[in-house]
Amino acid sequence: MTMNFSRRAALGLGLAALATPAILRAAPATTLRVGWQKGGLLGLVKGAGVFEQTFADKGIKVSWSEFTSGPPLLEALSANALDFGYTGNVPPIFAHAARGNLVFVGAGQGSREGHAILVPKDSPIQTLADLKGQKIAFKRGSSAHYATIKLLETAGLTLDDIQPQDLAPPDAIAAFDAGAIGAWTIWDPYFAMAQERPNTRVLETTAIVDPDYNFYSANGDYAKENPALVKQIIETIQTAGREGQANLPQTIQTFSKETGLSETVMERALTRKGADLGHLGFVEPQHITYEQGVADEFYKLGIIPRQLDIASVVWTPQTAT
Repeated sequence: MTMNFSRRAALGLGLAALATPAILRAAPATTLRVGWQKGGLLGLVKGAGVFEQTFADKGIKVSWSEFTSGPPLLEALSANALDFGYTGNVPPIFAHAARGNLVFVGAGQGSREGHAILVPKDSPIQTLADLKGQKIAFKRGSSAHYATIKLLETAGLTLDDIQPQDLAPPDAIAAFDAGAIGAWTIWDPYFAMAQERPNTRVLETTAIVDPDYNFYSANGDYAKENPALVKQIIETIQTAGREGQANLPQTIQTFSKETGLSETVMERALTRKGADLGHLGFVEPQHITYEQGVADEFYKLGIIPRQLDIASVVWTPQTAT
């Protein structure tokens, strides 16, 4: 069945996160409020104290809020409970479809093998075509949502051919272990963590579909009021990524300590084919074209309620000059 999407549903995606008093509290103007997930370069930035060191001379403190997926992070961002955050390709589409107050400020590209559909080790499911009629878990509005669509397409299937289950990673793991779902679509480092489990088999990774991008977003008002700072934020992350890629052993240790995931898991995620922490910069035309294509596909499928103009919600460093 196709999972239709509405503005009301979008606004409800992040209520659990926004209920946390620490996030609801209005931060002073001298605080940069960052949303992060276990996956993504911000884990390294946080673990190494990069923002804190960079912005100390500006009198800017940094507060961090962790999310298990992108949709609630961007809900918090749009509601002015955060200033800046990182997600995969799809959460911004849903946020902008709900007319969220946020803009794209940076983009990067990870490994094409960073997403996968997983099945239990002894499952009779052997090919993507075998997913027809199955319950497949993925977080709606996340990069796993789009990965599911694209992988199903390679087998001539659509979301109408399966039973989508809207589950965040912690809930999906529980459902997977309980045998309540037939398959699970997930991203790194949760994917790498699942590969360590003896009951898990990789059905297919996204290596067989087109590469995708991930994005950094800022609250719309924050970006408008602090263009020079937003520019410095992206440049700071870019430098951290390049330095981190050049010293992967230390980077893996930092990620592991910050995320609570084992070094083995982080090494697997960070050394997949094509993975490069230095692949980050400001939003360029190819990123806009790609994200517009994602938005158009979700609109065509009836998953989001309106057509989007991605270029109109992109912040550029020229704004800071």
